[in-house]
Amino acid sequence: MGFPRRLLVDGEELVIDLRPHTVALVAPALVGLLVVAGWIFAAMRWDGIPVWVVFAAGVFVLLWYPLRKVVAWTTSHFVVTSDRVIHRQGLVAKSSMEVPLEAINDVRFHQRVFERMVGAGDLTIESAGERGTQLFQYIRKPEEVQKTIYHQGELNQRRMRGAGPSAPSTTTELERLADLRARGVLTEEEFQAQKRKILGT
Repeated sequence: MGFPRRLLVDGEELVIDLRPHTVALVAPALVGLLVVAGWIFAAMRWDGIPVWVVFAAGVFVLLWYPLRKVVAWTTSHFVVTSDRVIHRQGLVAKSSMEVPLEAINDVRFHQRVFERMVGAGDLTIESAGERGTQLFQYIRKPEEVQKTIYHQGELNQRRMRGAGPSAPSTTTELERLADLRARGVLTEEEFQAQKRKILGT
């Protein structure tokens, strides 16, 4: 499920809506496999109460770590709009953080060797105000997301200053969307949805 469009204000355009990279699920998957292996080992070696103790411990571990991480991954959205950067997460208890583009002072990304291979990384956003520096982990294509934030920030500044056109030309926007799709930042479905908005169809 994508980011709820009802949360956008009038005139605000959704540019990027990303879930964390699937590499975030590697550790929870490994823990889940270890729990299953523990259950199999206990069933083969013991009987009665010890097996139930191991089973109960395994259920607790699954609920405490893998399941919690999977829910966080499923419900997490890193969103860039024409006005702000939003991070929203949670199924029952929700948390949301947003930074206006005009308040962003710096955007940096960091990728380890493995993360560079799979197309994931960390994104650090420095902004004015109480939140200061925010770290976002497991961002897909962080370099492209960084460029998009800077690009939208420049367009936002133009609109606020009233200098130049309030929005780029249709051709420029379509080229930018095609580039994001080619780099894997946007899915085909997201590309087509944004294209329809630009063309007004």
